[in-house]
Amino acid sequence: MPKSGALDLATGVGGNIEKKAVLSAVDKYEKYHNPYGGHEEERKANCSDMVNKYYDLVTSFYEYGWGESFHFANRWKGESLRESIKRHEHFIALQLGLKPGQKVLDVGCGIGGPLREIARFSGTHVTGVNINEYQITRGTELNHIAGMDSCCNYVKADFMDMPFSENSFDAVFAIEATCHAPDLVHCYKEIYRVLKPGHCFAAYDWCITDSFDPRNEEHQRIKGEVELGNGIPAIRSREQCLEALNLAGFEVIWEKDLASDSSLPWYLPLDKTHFSPSNFRVTAVGRFFTRNMVKALEFAGLAPEGSQRVQAFLEKAADAHVEGGRKGIFTPMYFFLAHKPHS
Repeated sequence: MPKSGALDLATGVGGNIEKKAVLSAVDKYEKYHNPYGGHEEERKANCSDMVNKYYDLVTSFYEYGWGESFHFANRWKGESLRESIKRHEHFIALQLGLKPGQKVLDVGCGIGGPLREIARFSGTHVTGVNINEYQITRGTELNHIAGMDSCCNYVKADFMDMPFSENSFDAVFAIEATCHAPDLVHCYKEIYRVLKPGHCFAAYDWCITDSFDPRNEEHQRIKGEVELGNGIPAIRSREQCLEALNLAGFEVIWEKDLASDSSLPWYLPLDKTHFSPSNFRVTAVGRFFTRNMVKALEFAGLAPEGSQRVQAFLEKAADAHVEGGRKGIFTPMYFFLAHKPHS
């Protein structure tokens, strides 16, 4: 069953890290980032370790507050957050033109929420690749609960070096995952390698926008807090993504920041001034409850020492998302559809 209770949250913090080692893992993770004296090059050089620690530390919080699909979505008036997330996943399947029986790859699949939804929607077999053992274990459990063992599976691997033969997949997608790549050109080249010629790769990625000013200290602070709260080496620009796709050999069919025409702001679920009974846990009141619950669980020894620190940097990141969204300097849903030529 989905992990929705306080004890589920408490016992999941730390993932595969030994509970007594969670606090030191938090220390090491935080020190990779700018607010704690870290540097971009250090994050890139140690990206696998940083990202793996991040998802061990936060997955339980993500599932508790957000559900099985760890991503944002553009949203229409009258549409619930859950409905918008499913539509966002269906959209990427439609853009790829998925057909029953095809073999599809989800790059950076989390615990498999999008993977399962897209497999159901399209009738395809979807393989998720993920570097984090805890998320794979949890995703496998959720596949079994959903009765989807036959059409969804996972492979533990770094998506910078995937254990698949050339031309293995009919389609590849990534949902807010390749932002973790230390070298985007190499990442896209690896995706290009495993994709069949004549087929497509589609993704949502996190980008700074043209409104971002690198000389603006407030903009840099917001960017740094988003990177810290999301395990990202460095948020790139739309132009950097397009250049990397071209250098990898892809032909871009179309691209757009889908946040630009969303009826409701993408960051609305994280906005403390907005109250939503259906998404109570990420509202101001819900966050207050979670903060004190984690404090009590850690004090009682049910949650490992360091749990409050994780909850704190996730809260700070949530506020930075709202600030960045309001200022228009950051988007988590830059979409592109790219084609691998036959030759």
